[in-house]
Amino acid sequence: MIRLIIGSIAVFLYLLLTLPMLLALWIMGFVNKGLKDRISHAMIKWAFKLLLFVCGVRYDAYGTENIPDDRSVLFVGNHRSIFDILLMYVHTKMPTGIIAKKEMRRIPIFNIWMGNIGCLFLDRDDIKQGLKTILAAIDMVKNGMCMAIFPEGTRNKVEGTFLPFKAGSFKIAEKSKCDVIPFAVIGAAAAFEDHKPYVKKSHVIICFGEPIRTADLSKDELKVIHETARNEVMRMYEENKDKI
Repeated sequence: MIRLIIGSIAVFLYLLLTLPMLLALWIMGFVNKGLKDRISHAMIKWAFKLLLFVCGVRYDAYGTENIPDDRSVLFVGNHRSIFDILLMYVHTKMPTGIIAKKEMRRIPIFNIWMGNIGCLFLDRDDIKQGLKTILAAIDMVKNGMCMAIFPEGTRNKVEGTFLPFKAGSFKIAEKSKCDVIPFAVIGAAAAFEDHKPYVKKSHVIICFGEPIRTADLSKDELKVIHETARNEVMRMYEENKDKI
């Protein structure tokens, strides 16, 4: 319980103490949006690293050399824990938005930071709004922003299993011609979800696969890119699960 309390205090203090910075970033956005994006990205990466530390989440990362620092990509991975998001994000090298569930928009101040790093909010029950979110993500990737999505659509409840990847989310890569970077997270639920409400010291593995180059794929290959990515995530999971 002590880690949950410390983590909650850390989040609260960060949101409170960075209020002046939010104002500065808002003003900066009118003058130099690129600089605003880079500063926001760096600050959130730092905050996530701090939160992983105070929550006792130790992690090893493999394949980070597959993450480019000079072009937009779409990150796709499995989803078992809230910590998956943090673990993925601390390894990004360019401003990266996340497609999150619409409920996250309701969290005061936190939702402003999410907006600053380019997050989009998905209504899974409204097909029309969901399409608008995907179209917005495509435009952002074309304009130099990386995006991340968990194509299972929800957090999986069983370690070592994988829900089907939803094909619609891969339209972001198909229409923008960006690479897809698959990633696999192993053991993150041991930090929190396996024993709510306690946060426990844990060791997590995250692996990043080689880019799937959508620009080189045929129409038939693009139709099954969601399965290709899922198979790569599953392969990395199986090959690295014994490292926990």
